[in-house]
Amino acid sequence: MTPRERDLERIRRGLEAATRVLERFTAGRIEHSLKSGGDPVTEADTAINDELLQLLPREGEGWLSEETRDDASRLDKRRVWVVDPLDGTREFIQGIPEWCVSIGLVEDGRAVAGGICSPSTGRTIVGAADHGVTLNGEPCRVRDCASLEGIEILASRSEVTRGEWDRFREAPFEVVPMGSVAFKLGLVAAGLADATWTLVPKHEWDVAAGVALIHAAGGKTWLLDGSEPAFNRRVPKFSGLIAAPGRLANCVRDYLAIAAD
Repeated sequence: MTPRERDLERIRRGLEAATRVLERFTAGRIEHSLKSGGDPVTEADTAINDELLQLLPREGEGWLSEETRDDASRLDKRRVWVVDPLDGTREFIQGIPEWCVSIGLVEDGRAVAGGICSPSTGRTIVGAADHGVTLNGEPCRVRDCASLEGIEILASRSEVTRGEWDRFREAPFEVVPMGSVAFKLGLVAAGLADATWTLVPKHEWDVAAGVALIHAAGGKTWLLDGSEPAFNRRVPKFSGLIAAPGRLANCVRDYLAIAAD
């Protein structure tokens, strides 16, 4: 087994462990509290976080998670686990099956391996650079499309509700509102949707696994300013993120540039 294959095995084991923790909770029937910023958190979020923190990082590896106080020592590490124990907590609380566990591995600032697990839809998507992506153990990749005509774009439900996607009402593509950016990125990587983007800032833990999956599946990701996402930064937050199949990327770039005018 190569070092990267061992990384993938650790990700799979982490997702399996998180799934076992989730068996103690029922989506749509769980109490929650609010963090200082107003985001909801449940006992499931913290229980999964604690399990993965014990399981994943090893000697010399860093850790960055939504549910752990940030430790600046990660900045000195080559390898950092970037985790969202439960991405889509709002959907989890409401019983909407658009949430997932997200595990990303970053090396020298690049998202090189990742996995998401969506127990409510029965999907586990895992992949790494030069190793491809699997959906429930079967190889998959991004869709082969080169035009915006008739394709399916996954959008943040909250962004759509706030009217931030109104600019795309006359677009040639279909906009599908959905929760959890990690879940959306996983679906695009697995070829179950064409592309996705978010128009508001996202933290590294929201997208690390998804970015690794998109790249491993033959797609591209970039930030709203056109640059490529770099991880394990002091302030782990991006302005926004776009993900699309490689052949579609230039079409998406051009369209978004026009829509922003």
